[in-house]
Amino acid sequence: MKTLLSIAPLGFPWQTMDPFLFCVHHNDAYPAGNAQMAPDPALLAGRNIGQDFAGQDGWSMYHGDTVPGFPSHPHRGFETVTIVRNGRIDHSDSLGATARFGGGDVQWLTAGKGIVHCEMFPLLHTDAPNSTELFQIWVNLPAKNKMAEPHFTMFWHEDIPRITATDAQGNTTQVVCIAGKLHDKQGLPPPPDSWASEPDSDLGIYTIQLSPGAQWTLPAAQSADTRRVLYFFKGGALQVAGEDVPVKSVMVVQADHDCTLVNGDAESELLVLQARPIGEPVAQYGPFVMNTQAEIHQAFADYRRTEFGGWPWGANDPVHPRDKGRFAKHADGKVEERG
Repeated sequence: MKTLLSIAPLGFPWQTMDPFLFCVHHNDAYPAGNAQMAPDPALLAGRNIGQDFAGQDGWSMYHGDTVPGFPSHPHRGFETVTIVRNGRIDHSDSLGATARFGGGDVQWLTAGKGIVHCEMFPLLHTDAPNSTELFQIWVNLPAKNKMAEPHFTMFWHEDIPRITATDAQGNTTQVVCIAGKLHDKQGLPPPPDSWASEPDSDLGIYTIQLSPGAQWTLPAAQSADTRRVLYFFKGGALQVAGEDVPVKSVMVVQADHDCTLVNGDAESELLVLQARPIGEPVAQYGPFVMNTQAEIHQAFADYRRTEFGGWPWGANDPVHPRDKGRFAKHADGKVEERG
């Protein structure tokens, strides 16, 4: 059986397979921020404020009016995994949790029975550009955990396991193990009700950075039932399992095969998502993901009635003071300071 099963151009959002519902890569070259940690209002001309996804001048406001980002919005029935490679994200939610994170940090949020949160991108630098790069991945929850209690987890970049491999020619590959086991590295514990916490889910989330000319082999997953998808989002030439693959490609590979990557003359980067499928019906409407349409209707009814606990913040797009460092305040009052 072939290792490389299919190749397709990357779409927007990126194509996914069960249990992954959604994957998007935001890479914005924001200008210097003003006193509100926002772009100068003159730069907003011609943008569809509130629904700005066009990438004009290399950046988007998304749903933000003043500061870029995603003001308060509800979720039920799945998880969000937000991997912030550059810039800072300000998080607030209906549980009373709040955070600022970035520079390699990862937030893993189990929406479960319902949560409202916002994710804003403050432009902290007033005298230099503000780059913001992140992945957001939606992971489905099995039916038994759809109505679990919401759970907020931070993976600080200092704690996330990494692999640095050097090939016979001295070229290096760096792998960040956000979830799952790879060689002798085990990702940090995912939330308790996550599919990733099931012992046989074989869920893995990895980023791979290959230096020019580097060769590295992604080891086989645990099972032939596991599905593995590679996203080649940056670079030039790359061989995957002996076949040439153009940049901006998504590949499905046979998960229980070793998969050798041979890089060309430019640095290349990939995201890997893998897991055994949940294999249950998916009913999705906007921010709610359940198993049946009746459950979707119930989610809307519950949100209208309860607002999933209400919104404890004074604005729908709160941001922290400019000089605030990386931190997380959890719903139980626990505070983590990372500077």
